[in-house]
Amino acid sequence: MRKWVIGTAAVFVVVLLAAGLTLSFAWRVLNSPLEIERSEWLDVPSGTPLWRVSENLAERGLMRHPYVLTWYARFTGDATRIRAGEYTLAPGITPLGVLEKLVRGQVHLHQLTIVEGWRFADMLRVVRGHPAIVATDLDGPALMAELGKPGVHPEGQFLPDTYTFPRGTTDVELLGWAHRALERKLEDAWSRRSDGVVLTAPYEALILASIIEKETALESERRTIAGVFMRRLARGMRLQTDPTVIYGLGDAYDGNLRRVDLERDTPYNTYTRFGLPPTPIALPGAASIEAAVDPEDGDALYFVATGLPDGSHYFSATLEEHNRAVSRYLQRLNEARN
Repeated sequence: MRKWVIGTAAVFVVVLLAAGLTLSFAWRVLNSPLEIERSEWLDVPSGTPLWRVSENLAERGLMRHPYVLTWYARFTGDATRIRAGEYTLAPGITPLGVLEKLVRGQVHLHQLTIVEGWRFADMLRVVRGHPAIVATDLDGPALMAELGKPGVHPEGQFLPDTYTFPRGTTDVELLGWAHRALERKLEDAWSRRSDGVVLTAPYEALILASIIEKETALESERRTIAGVFMRRLARGMRLQTDPTVIYGLGDAYDGNLRRVDLERDTPYNTYTRFGLPPTPIALPGAASIEAAVDPEDGDALYFVATGLPDGSHYFSATLEEHNRAVSRYLQRLNEARN
């Protein structure tokens, strides 16, 4: 009997020792950095089991003993909680770090910048050309309907900004974020509009902001230009702004705006028609939206490019002064050509 007890105890000790060694080995494996010299991509398609992810890393020479991570995840229940997506694995990450990423869904986020002054067509081309975006074939009206705004013209309806998103995001999803951001920005700006604003609705502010966006790239001029347009609207003067004419010409515009173009009537020709054009002509940035609802006080009714490298404009209160500024601008152009 005594020998049996001693034998049983010995076996028990051996088992405990083996278990301890196994646990110690597993713990070292789980907490040892993967063999990564520079960041590596890990793509986990939907429905992929953890054991296959571990084997993939082992096949690429990045992880030793992949079965240890699989067993551990099965024991903790994490094996059924991993999320599909595209991940980046940085040098120093351990198998436990990989598992944590997969369970938390810490997928790699791509970036795309929507630029101020782009037209809707420009934006759509860039968005659908991004390799991580799933593109649809919806046109402008169908896209706006999908966003819950049927009948709304798509021009100007998306806020320029840098957006982050995981691979597999659709163009509709990303543009939905940009549209809702635009609505929030416009609503906030409109609620703080200055007393001198003669616009009657946020959409009119959006239209004016798009014109300001196309007229200047200088932050210091946005409110000044907004003031010029606001005073012209208040006095019943035509806006006479070239970017609206160019937008109205569409594909007929060849890069050279002629007098005949200024005289050709379209809904967007602010030389032939009073008031604002029917829709925005581009994507206005936040600064232009702010300028449209908070124009600078002054007496200027005209402006023209100075022809200087900084892209600045000369502002005039009278037509006579404006004509002299135009003559100086044309002279600078001729000198530059010669």
